[in-house]
Amino acid sequence: MLTIKVFPSVLVLILSYNGKEFLIDAVQSYLDCEYPNFAVAVIDNGSTDGTEDFIRNNYPNVVFMRSEKNLGYSGGMNIGLAYAFEQNNYDYVLITNNDVIADKQIIAALVETAEANPGTAFTTGKVYYYERPDVFQTVGKSSHPTLVRGKHLGRGEKDLGQFDRDKELAFCDDIFWLVSREVYLKTGGYDTEFFLQAEDFDWQLRAKKAGFKIMYSFKAKLWHKESMTIGKSSPLKAYYDARNPMIAIMKNCNSKQIKNYVINKSYNLIFKSIPKTLIKGHISKAFASMLGLLSAYKYYIISKINKII
Repeated sequence: MLTIKVFPSVLVLILSYNGKEFLIDAVQSYLDCEYPNFAVAVIDNGSTDGTEDFIRNNYPNVVFMRSEKNLGYSGGMNIGLAYAFEQNNYDYVLITNNDVIADKQIIAALVETAEANPGTAFTTGKVYYYERPDVFQTVGKSSHPTLVRGKHLGRGEKDLGQFDRDKELAFCDDIFWLVSREVYLKTGGYDTEFFLQAEDFDWQLRAKKAGFKIMYSFKAKLWHKESMTIGKSSPLKAYYDARNPMIAIMKNCNSKQIKNYVINKSYNLIFKSIPKTLIKGHISKAFASMLGLLSAYKYYIISKINKII
C-alpha cells in the first residue's frame, strides 16, 4: 500500500481510435484502482465505431474528449495533457494504452515511486503479456552504445521476483507511464512529428537532456494485449518503426551518434529486415519500411537546409 501521506492528483489518459471493444477492460480496470485522488479520461481520436456514445452512456463519470479527426498517438494524447496540466492543475498524468488491464494498485505504486525520487519525468512498471499473465513483455529498456535505446528488459521472462526493486531506467515504453507536471511544463508534450511509434523515445531524450530521469516501480503492474489497434504487422506500423526512431535520434543526439545510428539502422533495414519481410511475402510491409527510411533521410536533409537558411 501507499506509504506517502499526501495523495497527489492523477488523471488517467486513455486514447482510443476505433477501439471501443478494448475500452471496457481498460476503463473498468482503472476505475477499480485503489487510490483516493484520481480521475479517468478517454480521448476519442476521430473514431467512427460509436466510442463517444459508448463512453457517455456507460461511464458517465469518465471525462470524455474528442478530436474530429485522427491526430495520431502524439496529437491525441496532447489533447489530454493540455487538459490536465494547462486547463486543470493535476500533479500527474498516467498515460496508458487502450488495450490493457491495470492492477488495482498501479496508480498508488507509480505515485509512491515518483514522489520518492525528485526529478523524475516518467515512471513505469511491469508490463505482462495478456495471453501469458506471468510473463513480462517489458520492464523498461537498456541503453545501447550505437542505437542509444537498447533492448527490452525482461522480455519473455517469467516473473520470479528478479525485477522486484525500484530503480532508474535508461528508457522505457509508454504502454503506461506516469508523467510529472514538471516535465510537461519544461519540455512540452509529445512532438506531433511522430504520428505514432517512437514518440515516447523522443520525449525521453528531450527530458533527459533537461536533467530529468526515468523510474521503474516494481509494484506497478499491467497486462497488455499488444498492438491491437494498429496491428503488430501492419504496413503503417512498419513505416513509422523505420522512420521515427531515426528522426528522434536526428533531433536530439550529437553528430557522431546520428552517423552511427543511421548507418547501423539503414544496414539492418536494407540488408536484413526488409529482405526477410519480402521472403515471408509481406510486400506492402517491406515497401512501407523502405518509405519510412526514405522519409527519415528527407527529414534530416530538410532540417540541415533550414539551419543554413
